[in-house]
Amino acid sequence: MVSLICTLRHHTDELSCCAFSPSLLATCSADKTLRVYNTADFSELPFSPLSGHGYGVHCCCFSSCGSHLLSCSTDGSIIVWRSDTGEATALLEHPARSPLRVCALAHDSSLLLAGACDGTVALWDFSCKTLRRCSAVSEASVVACCFSPCGQYFLTGCTHGDLKLWDVDISLLHAEKDAHDLGVTCCSSTPQLKVDGCCVEFRLASCGQDSQLKIWIVSQREGAACIMKLLHTLTTHSAPVLSCAFSSDGDLVVSGSVDKSVAIYDANLGILLYTLKQHNRYVTAVALSPTMPWIATGSMDRTVNVWKIGDGDSRTAPESRQTVCQGRKLPGHSRLPVADWSEEDVQSWLCEEGLEELVCNFKANNIDGLELSQLNKETAAELGIESVGLRGRLLRKIEALKSEQSGSEAPDEFLCPITRELMKDPVIAADGYSYERESIESWIRGKNKTSPMTNLPLQTTLLTPNRSLKMAITRWKSSQ
Repeated sequence: MVSLICTLRHHTDELSCCAFSPSLLATCSADKTLRVYNTADFSELPFSPLSGHGYGVHCCCFSSCGSHLLSCSTDGSIIVWRSDTGEATALLEHPARSPLRVCALAHDSSLLLAGACDGTVALWDFSCKTLRRCSAVSEASVVACCFSPCGQYFLTGCTHGDLKLWDVDISLLHAEKDAHDLGVTCCSSTPQLKVDGCCVEFRLASCGQDSQLKIWIVSQREGAACIMKLLHTLTTHSAPVLSCAFSSDGDLVVSGSVDKSVAIYDANLGILLYTLKQHNRYVTAVALSPTMPWIATGSMDRTVNVWKIGDGDSRTAPESRQTVCQGRKLPGHSRLPVADWSEEDVQSWLCEEGLEELVCNFKANNIDGLELSQLNKETAAELGIESVGLRGRLLRKIEALKSEQSGSEAPDEFLCPITRELMKDPVIAADGYSYERESIESWIRGKNKTSPMTNLPLQTTLLTPNRSLKMAITRWKSSQ
């Protein structure tokens, strides 16, 4: 049995990744932020959201002990955050500043790997944050990577469909050509090694644009070459499979797909156990808790669903947690414009966002939706909110709320592919795609002479105003 615990609705753009530590859940999005939740009750931590990337965040992961959270982005950087305070402690940049699509830590957190759009991987010693090597591993974008359980090997998957096994000196050990027709999208290894005499093996899950999830056995005998053997090909999904992950014991494998569903399999037998259909757009991310029977699924519908597997006791009953996280649809997520909220709506939103201590201030000052939308640093201080940190949290959440409502229904073609924000001055680049002028100019100034969409060289940096698109956006805005 699988039951829905709660639905988290805080991101303002599509989800790209979810990750669990023993006590936290992290999510990241094209809205350039990460959000961090306490798994005791799935409440958002005070320092969340984390903002530091200039573009959308593609991937996040925790260190093995959960003390650090890492994120990578189109801006070509990895940020290392402290999990207890949200403080950014390190910024690691790809040597060529190529957009990073995926990152992974070795199971002992000794090595950090990142895959880039230019077909390279960068490998850092995580303890000292020094770059160990950056090497080309593919002619296509590297969009999937993971370490073996022992940390002595890693795997990469690219948009051409190949899976490759490497040692930590980035020497190729095995190549599985066309493992997924049309491209690999994700790969994940089991946390455990199996040792049988002089043979060591582990299991690998991979998924791709061919709508398949595959489970492989990767093995090596002493003195022999590494072998990848296909164990199962799972064809439950009816559309490309975008994400996959193993449970901590390796017995389950979970996948999310463009068909809007989540599939849960017995990884040993290759048998479908459950199909979850709660999201209303593509499922882009799946993650399993290392300590509890929980699955997190993220989607282009901007939500994260948290599920419980089985009937065993949990620290909080599913029924009570559903009340906390879902309950009635609070005003912050309704179609009613903020300016039309009543004072009671505003107070309910404060509680929803973990700002209960401000309810009395707002009630005493009769703050309704219009006043809330116009609140700034000065007026927040006039309300008697003395804590600088609390004022900052309030203002960030107001900005996120306004951004969510202003862009929630915007057609995707009206959003800049780089920033995922509504375009004001769209221009056409040499790759044929339209971008916000400021964003693509900044991209080109940053020595990125390749297309943000195709990774192919831009034949010219000339930008042509897209007047018809600008007019369409203007008409759409006036109709809202």
